[in-house]
Amino acid sequence: MSTASSLKNDRFLRALLKQPVDTTPIWIMRQAGRYLPEYRATRKRAGSFMDLCKNPDLACEVTLQPLERFDLDAAILFSDILTIPDAMGLGLYFSEGEGPRFERPVQDRAVINALPIPDPEDELRYVMDAVRTIRRDLQGRVPLIGFSGSPWTLATYMVEGSSSKDFAKVKGMLYGDPRSLHVLLDKLAKSVTRYLNAQIAAGAQAVMIFDTWGGSLTPSTYREFSLAYMQQIVEDLQREAEGRRVPVIMFTKGGAQWLESMAATGCDALGLDWTINIAEAAQRVGERVALQGNMDPCVLYASPAAIREQVANIIRDFPHPTGHVFNLGHGIHQHINPEHVKVLVDAVHEFGKLGKAAT
Repeated sequence: MSTASSLKNDRFLRALLKQPVDTTPIWIMRQAGRYLPEYRATRKRAGSFMDLCKNPDLACEVTLQPLERFDLDAAILFSDILTIPDAMGLGLYFSEGEGPRFERPVQDRAVINALPIPDPEDELRYVMDAVRTIRRDLQGRVPLIGFSGSPWTLATYMVEGSSSKDFAKVKGMLYGDPRSLHVLLDKLAKSVTRYLNAQIAAGAQAVMIFDTWGGSLTPSTYREFSLAYMQQIVEDLQREAEGRRVPVIMFTKGGAQWLESMAATGCDALGLDWTINIAEAAQRVGERVALQGNMDPCVLYASPAAIREQVANIIRDFPHPTGHVFNLGHGIHQHINPEHVKVLVDAVHEFGKLGKAAT
């Protein structure tokens, strides 16, 4: 494996650590995905979404596809956030048009107590093999991001048995049987820590915790049932590998009201959705953490000129010379024109360079 110091483009890692950069780096949540015709072709060849995830060579192929089209500054492991619950034996499957479902949801203490903590190099070896394969094939072009869902977000799917609009079952457990939910979240925090540390050992050069459903909580329940467990993970992660710091990005969608608390966890960067102005976010967290985000994904339905205008506004609003990684505020939509993504990526580098020259 090549050493981290041999990266041809490390501006993403440098920005996360608030080190000088020549322009603003960009990657895109779900950059390998259904909006790309080449992804759809590989997905068809794989047979099913999980067959694609569990085949390291095909997972590598789709991870690299967006890098062939766009001048992106990072690759992100192609996988699913529900790999850990699947490895715990819940029977993950996907219904056409309905998203992920579990055959065996977790709804009582006995089932929670019986859940194993998966071995990343056994039940989840296919993920680690994908990380190793991607690192090999990247040949140091850009860094590789590993990721996991947060304990709270994983728990919502495990207790509900599928995605949910009102989180009735998991919130019923939160308020009615909080001790059982804490047992589940603690088990998930240990599992996520092992999983992310194994990704780092396999070659991931930064990691991201996706707390997709943290924004559904109240301020007090967010701190107790989501943030506390993400902090536990951050504290137990391997933060150095290959002679370089491994940055940790924390992202709670809908969590802009809690940025100060998130910044105090010891993570290196916070992901932002589009519901907060990046200037306000930067003012609130100071220079404690870098910021990642935060363009509304729907901007990509607009004209190239409108996309460029929105990019320029976000880059202009970020007040520091470094410490910003451009991204969308959540994943890219499946019906976006790939040509508009090229406009986005090139505009970020263009305006980012102008901004650096002006500081």
